[in-house]
Amino acid sequence: MSRFARLHALLVDDDPMAQVCRDLPESACRAQPHNYGVNVVSLCLARVGEGLADAKLVLAWLLDAIGTPTWALGLLVPVRESLAMLPQLVISASIRRLPIRKTVYVFGCIVQGAAIIGFGLMGWFAQLFSGTLAGIVAVVLIAIFALGRSLCSISFKDVLGKTVDMGRRGSVSGMAGTIAAVATLLLAIGYAIGWIPMTVLVVSGMVALGGACWLLAAFVFGLVREEPGATAGGINGLAAVIAQLGLLKSDAQLRRLIVTRTLLLSSALAPPFYIALSGDSTTSGLGTLGAFMVAAAAASLSSTYVWGRFSDRSSRLVLMVAATLAALANAAAAFLALTMPSLLEEASLLPALLFVLMIAHQGVRLGRSVHVVDMADRDNRATYTALSNSVVGLILLAGGVFGVIAQWLGIGVVLAIFTSMAALAIIAAAGLDDVQRADFKV
Repeated sequence: MSRFARLHALLVDDDPMAQVCRDLPESACRAQPHNYGVNVVSLCLARVGEGLADAKLVLAWLLDAIGTPTWALGLLVPVRESLAMLPQLVISASIRRLPIRKTVYVFGCIVQGAAIIGFGLMGWFAQLFSGTLAGIVAVVLIAIFALGRSLCSISFKDVLGKTVDMGRRGSVSGMAGTIAAVATLLLAIGYAIGWIPMTVLVVSGMVALGGACWLLAAFVFGLVREEPGATAGGINGLAAVIAQLGLLKSDAQLRRLIVTRTLLLSSALAPPFYIALSGDSTTSGLGTLGAFMVAAAAASLSSTYVWGRFSDRSSRLVLMVAATLAALANAAAAFLALTMPSLLEEASLLPALLFVLMIAHQGVRLGRSVHVVDMADRDNRATYTALSNSVVGLILLAGGVFGVIAQWLGIGVVLAIFTSMAALAIIAAAGLDDVQRADFKV
C-alpha cells in the first residue's frame, strides 16, 4: 500500500479492498485510495500557497509597503478572480481533446508558483522599481497567476471526477483546506502578536515560500493515476463558446446554479469593506489587520472539513446555510455602520463578524464546487465548470462598482446590498436539485 493509500485509510473510514464506487469504472475505483491521498496532499500544498500569498491581505500589504499606486491595489483582486474564470470556455474545449488531463493542472500550478515567486522577488528588489513600474509588474504578475489558476480550476474538477468517487470529493477539499488553514493560522498569529516581523523582506520571503508550495503541489499531482478520458465532441474557439452558451437556454438547473453563485459573490466581495470599515490605516500590518488575518484563518480551519463532508450529503443545503450566514454577518455590519458607527471602534467586533462571513465563504466555495461536479456526468463536467465560471467571471468584472457606491453613499449601504444578495441566494439555492440523492439521475 502506497503512502497516499495509507493516507486514504487514515482519513476515510472504510475498507479499500471492499469499496464499491457509484461513479467510477472498476479500474479507477481500485486506484482511488492512492488518488485520494494524492489529491489531498497536492491540494493542501496549493492551499498553503494561497495562505502565504493571500491576494486580499498579504499581497495587498506588500504592494502598499513598496509604494505601489492605489490603482494597482484596486485591480489586484478583480484581475485575479475574473481572469481565473473568463478563459475557461475556450480552455475546456482544448482540455476535452486531451485523454490525460492531469498535465494541465500540473502546468497551471507551475505558472501560479512562478508568478507568486515573482511577487516575492519584487519585494526583495523593491528599490529597482518605481511606484508606477511596480504597479504595472504587479498587475502583469497577477494576470499570469490568474491564467494558471484558470487552468487548475477546470482541470482539477475534471480529474477529481475521474479519480475520486461521489461521496468522497467534498472531503478532499475539506481536509486539504483544514490542514492548510492550520499553517495559515500560525502565520497570522505570528504576524498579529509580532513573533514574525512584518517587514518587506520577511513578508516577501513568505510570499516566495508560497510560490514554492505551488511548485511542489505540481510535482505531487503528477503522481495521480489517471485513466484516459473521452475526447470526442471537443470543439474550439467561437464555435465552443456558442455551443456551450446554449446550455444556459436548455439547462434550467445550470442557470439557477449560476444565479446562486452570482448572488453569493457578496461573500467574496465583502471582506475588503470590513477592513475599510475598521479604519485600520497603519502600515505596520499589526493591530486590526492581524486580527482580521487570524479571523479568516480560524474560519477556514474550523469549517472547511465540516463543509466538505456536509457537501457530500447535500451541496444544495450547504449553499443555503452558507448564504444565511453571509446575510447575517453582512446585515450586522451594515446595521452598525449605518446606525451605530461608534461601536465599530471595538477592536474585536468586526473581526468577529468577518469570522462568520469567512465561514460562510468557505461553505460557498465548497458547496458550489461539489455541486457542479455532482450535477454533471464524466463527459460534461469540464463544460459545466467552464461555462459557470466564465459567466460569473464576466459579472465579477462589474464588482468595481461597489467601490464607487461606497465612496458616494458609504460602506454601510454596500454591506446592505450584499445582505440583500445573500438573502436572495437562499431562495435561489432552494430551487437547486439535491444532486447527492441516491436516486438522482443526470
